[in-house]
Amino acid sequence: MKYCAFLRGVNVKGTNMKMAEVCKVFEEAGMKEVSSVLASGNIVFSSDKHADDLKKILEKAMSEHFSYDAFLFIKSQEETEAFWNSIPFEKNENLHIYAFVGMPGVEKVLMEEFQKAAQAEHEKAEIIHHLFYWQVPKGNTLDSTFGKVLGKKSLKDQFTSRNVNTFEKVLKKMG
Repeated sequence: MKYCAFLRGVNVKGTNMKMAEVCKVFEEAGMKEVSSVLASGNIVFSSDKHADDLKKILEKAMSEHFSYDAFLFIKSQEETEAFWNSIPFEKNENLHIYAFVGMPGVEKVLMEEFQKAAQAEHEKAEIIHHLFYWQVPKGNTLDSTFGKVLGKKSLKDQFTSRNVNTFEKVLKKMG
């Protein structure tokens, strides 16, 4: 079965790693057909194991190899396709659209935080099939009230986000 591991906190705030080295860690942990997509921690691979088992195996391998507290979220090819096919917003060159991969129920926490935050013009959030999507004007991602909430320590092991264009690249790599 094909999967993508979405790593949290890669190549930000001092956690730097080369994707070739990450791929090697995945291979040494028994994953097949391993390759990376972009430098933001998206690893496509094959395995006959279940996603829950893969999460434990790969977090342990990554934590030991890179000496950091690894958090990653494993999604099957079908789940990754669902992220791509459920985008609720129209593409617009002035806006970023993010999808959030995370623990079950985190979409509700994110929506509560979004509703409490001050929003910029054209900033929106929606939950589709338990998936949280966020649209924000380009240049406002880190400065927006909601963007600042995303860095909360209490949420760090709950989710990671990707620009929806990343999902398109991941799906192409998955074949």
